[in-house]
Amino acid sequence: MQIVHVHVRVKPEFVEAFKQVTTDNARHSVEELGIARFDVIQQADDPTRFVLVEVYRTPDAPALHRLTAHYNAWREIAEAMMAEPRTRVTYSNVFPPDKGW
Repeated sequence: MQIVHVHVRVKPEFVEAFKQVTTDNARHSVEELGIARFDVIQQADDPTRFVLVEVYRTPDAPALHRLTAHYNAWREIAEAMMAEPRTRVTYSNVFPPDKGW
């Protein structure tokens, strides 16, 4: 299992629009076979900061996700809303053990 945290800072005037387009992307993403979970979280003390928590079942699933129409539509729209380029950190699961989701 591979877990990716995508850190995004959005321009203040785009917070609500970003939430809408990003949750739409998340809804489609969880329908992909390679995605076990896709969370959109907003920082409590700074509403312009978000983390997308993407949990992939296989090592090739992130690359397949980036080929989907919904991801590419999100990227095209959301990038214009960002105050700075997004960053990503990749993690591997320690606990609970991978149950083959």
